Amino acid sequence: MTLWWIGNLILLVVIVPVLVALLSRLLGALERIRAAADDALDGGATVVGDLRTTPDLLAETDTTIEAVADGAVRYAGSVAKLL
Repeated sequence: MTLWWIGNLILLVVIVPVLVALLSRLLGALERIRAAADDALDGGATVVGDLRTTPDLLAETDTTIEAVADGAVRYAGSVAKLL
């Protein structure tokens, strides 16, 4: 019976504080991961907001490319006449 009490005392004095310390470290790491995930989510939401105008910008780019191509064709035709 005495050994039983000594085992219980060792459990309460040594094992339980070690387990509490390990659990505390684990929860701290989880909180840091959660904060990093929240930051990533906020950044992703910001990027999505910035990309809403992408189709309009691509349409403008297509128009500009067509205008430049037409100008290049006219320039090349003029140069061909001169040569």
